Amino acid sequence: MSTITPPRPSPGTEQPGRAAAPDRPGSLALRALLALAVVAVTVFWWTGTPSGTGTTPGGAVTALGELTGLVASVLVCAQVLLTGRVPWFERSVGLDRLVSWHRTLGTSVVLLVLTHVLLMVLGGALLSRNALWSQAVTIVTTQPEMLSAVAGTVLFVLVGATSARLLRASLSYEAWFVVHLSVYLGIYLTFGHQIAAGAHFVGDPAARLVWILLYAGTAAALLTWRVVLPLADVARHAPRVTAVVPEAGGMTSVWVSGSGLGDLGATAGQFFLVRFLVRGHLVSAHPYSVSAARTGDHLRFTIGALGDHSRAVARLRPGTRVLLEGPFGRFTAARARRRGVLLIAGGAGVGPVRALAEELRLRGHDVVVVHRARSAADLGLGGELAAEGIDYRPVVGRRSELGHDPLDAGHLVALVPDLERRDVFVCGPPGMVATVVRSARAAGVPRSAVHHEELSLS
Repeated sequence: MSTITPPRPSPGTEQPGRAAAPDRPGSLALRALLALAVVAVTVFWWTGTPSGTGTTPGGAVTALGELTGLVASVLVCAQVLLTGRVPWFERSVGLDRLVSWHRTLGTSVVLLVLTHVLLMVLGGALLSRNALWSQAVTIVTTQPEMLSAVAGTVLFVLVGATSARLLRASLSYEAWFVVHLSVYLGIYLTFGHQIAAGAHFVGDPAARLVWILLYAGTAAALLTWRVVLPLADVARHAPRVTAVVPEAGGMTSVWVSGSGLGDLGATAGQFFLVRFLVRGHLVSAHPYSVSAARTGDHLRFTIGALGDHSRAVARLRPGTRVLLEGPFGRFTAARARRRGVLLIAGGAGVGPVRALAEELRLRGHDVVVVHRARSAADLGLGGELAAEGIDYRPVVGRRSELGHDPLDAGHLVALVPDLERRDVFVCGPPGMVATVVRSARAAGVPRSAVHHEELSLS
């Protein structure tokens, strides 16, 4: 296998990453935009509902059913846009938080859709004095586009159920991803019913046009940033695997090179959604962090053997074409506001930490790296960190063997006595990250100086 010695620019030539923008104003703006959309659709419902509708129980229940349906429809568009790779959203909030909001909205949408169905059936039954089951059959058989709407609703429920923690844990990422894709079919199947049977759209061409533009705009954004632009980048940069290097701890470093990859502006600590265009990797993209700083037209991803997909990475061959989306993320050197910085890595989290350590050192920061591992054999990339002249402090051993957690507040302060005067970056398994966050806060590190980022997109 070939090796790569990437170019190393001199200190001071680094460019700020896209994640440097503060996330709080963007987060508030996006929340306000979402709230405004819900308010707007509520006003639309209120003004379009006849004044006498609420005078009977059946009319009131039906009207509320129409409102829940409209709100669910708007939130579906918002949910799609949150993970549509829209640059302004990602730069303002960060992809990890967008995915978290996407999950939360997903639960809300499913509950609203089911509430909409229940209220429409109940309201119709009260108005017509039919039994609930009889009214449900009447709605399905008499209203336009209802059979497709029922099929779409079933898909929404299926996607929601497989995203629940219990079922999600029993599915492979690939299986979950394929099921998750069916939500787009569900949106398509329910849209016709909204336009053809929605009380606020029948007989109101202007309202129908606005609704169609809402969905068309959402689809256009999705196709642009998740399909067209990534494919254009593949054509322009032609990225390929150029080396596959085994690392300690069962990890694998994959070097990807392509014409002008440096123009993507990736900075240490950011990640790409990577799809290797070879059998076994085509179904889905996975988030992998850059593990080497400032490498020109080369990118290195160091990947832990955490599942079938990541283990198969070790069998990739040089020349394999790659589809890259990104860079994403705010886990960057630009977030450090203090001269002293503590980086804590565990597992595959050493990849972004290794890149960040080099970046921060070149920026003039006093860098300490704590590397948590079960054994010395698991200290992947540790040799590189030590060779860089960085203050590298491996912490080896299982908690059961050590008799304590070396990352709890007391032991972490003993290991890094000036902890409270440093920015703290942590990347590793969720349990380890949670422990470090608690320890840093207990040691007096302000919340704004503790940085971590979730890479899971499921």
